[in-house]
Amino acid sequence: MTRRVLYLIACAAGPTEHIDEGVRQAQARGWDVCLVLTPSAARWWESRMGALEALTGHRVRSQYKVPGKRDALPKADVMLVAPISSTTLNKWGNGIADTLAIGLPSEAVHMGVPVAVMPYFNQAQGAQPAVARSLADLRGQGVLVLDGPDGYESHPPKQGDPASFPWHRALDAISNLASPAM
Repeated sequence: MTRRVLYLIACAAGPTEHIDEGVRQAQARGWDVCLVLTPSAARWWESRMGALEALTGHRVRSQYKVPGKRDALPKADVMLVAPISSTTLNKWGNGIADTLAIGLPSEAVHMGVPVAVMPYFNQAQGAQPAVARSLADLRGQGVLVLDGPDGYESHPPKQGDPASFPWHRALDAISNLASPAM
């Protein structure tokens, strides 16, 4: 039986310090996890990148590959962008795919690959008008947005708890997005 492939894509937001926990929870549910980080998030894990690669069994990607080179990762059955920062959310909502972490899901959703996103930012960041527009734009493209009671509820400024990011909610939501394993 072939395991389904999950691209877990994470931005430089607090829970990314605990991305290994998200990977472990996904693996416990039977996912073959490929990890993609924004360049900023990759810097957070720079000294421990080998541990992430050992955990996933795949190279961790944070940069676009050289044109013509074969991709190091298997084809995704589903993509989960979590946590997504307000910066990355707004860039994606405006069609700016200047990182691999945005480019992959922004293209995939229009190629039939299911994509879900779960934010992590505070209420002050979430109050920016661009955030509501970006969330609506992503929903309009078919992205499953996991915010509010069914995903992540924004926290007051300076009161976030990155270690308690609800990975289980995101994994529950994507469990039916991909076709069953062969």
